[in-house]
Amino acid sequence: MIVRATAPTPNVDGKLVGMRTRPLVLPALLVAGLLVPCACRGAEPVGPEVVGSATAFPTGDEVIVGLPCEGCESVFDGLPATLDAQARIAPVEEQGEPLRIEGTVRDAAGHAVPGIVVYAYHTDAHGVYPPGNGARGEEAQRHGRLRGWARSDAQGRYRFDTIRPASYPDTDIPQHVHMHVIEPGRCTYYIDDIHFADDPLLTPAQRRALTHGRGGEGVVQPEGDGRGGWRVRRDIALGANVPGHPGPAPAPSGQG
Repeated sequence: MIVRATAPTPNVDGKLVGMRTRPLVLPALLVAGLLVPCACRGAEPVGPEVVGSATAFPTGDEVIVGLPCEGCESVFDGLPATLDAQARIAPVEEQGEPLRIEGTVRDAAGHAVPGIVVYAYHTDAHGVYPPGNGARGEEAQRHGRLRGWARSDAQGRYRFDTIRPASYPDTDIPQHVHMHVIEPGRCTYYIDDIHFADDPLLTPAQRRALTHGRGGEGVVQPEGDGRGGWRVRRDIALGANVPGHPGPAPAPSGQG
């Protein structure tokens, strides 16, 4: 059983008027291992489908772990038919300071993992999630049009080119980029948001409240500036501090 609480979301006018759905899972589900199969599909699966392999493509049936997980099913809504290691979230002409996010996906042993899908979304330069992403579901629509997917390459690397998001208007919530992971054929979950170490709103108290080491360290140290562009590194540790994560993927057949 899932009970839903709500939290405000800035609309296009920058006012906190919408309500976001945040699933809260009862103890019975916690005992069951925090596993919920996702019945939502944003796109039909294409490409290789070797389950549990780096060559697999998300099916939309990956188990959601690490509950409660707000909007985790939305990672499949609008999922492109093909994915590269580099993706653009904000158009080149988007108002705001350019930002490049890059990192390496690694397993618990520190090995780079290819074929992992990283999903990210964030606000625009005014601190709102701009509409118009063409998603089917209401929750995915709330993510706005500044959203994208990348798939880690043979060295586990991924990259997003976008703009630096603004904080929500008239709040003390720091700038952030929401991050999710899809391990094709296995599971999906959110990881700690990207937060910027130079953001004056990221006080020590906020940092303690907002960072939990899910998927690795989410607080990043920006390099560059607002004119020439910012660069940050957000490495991902698969399953780290994610309740219910199934553990390391089995080695491909024939390998130890």
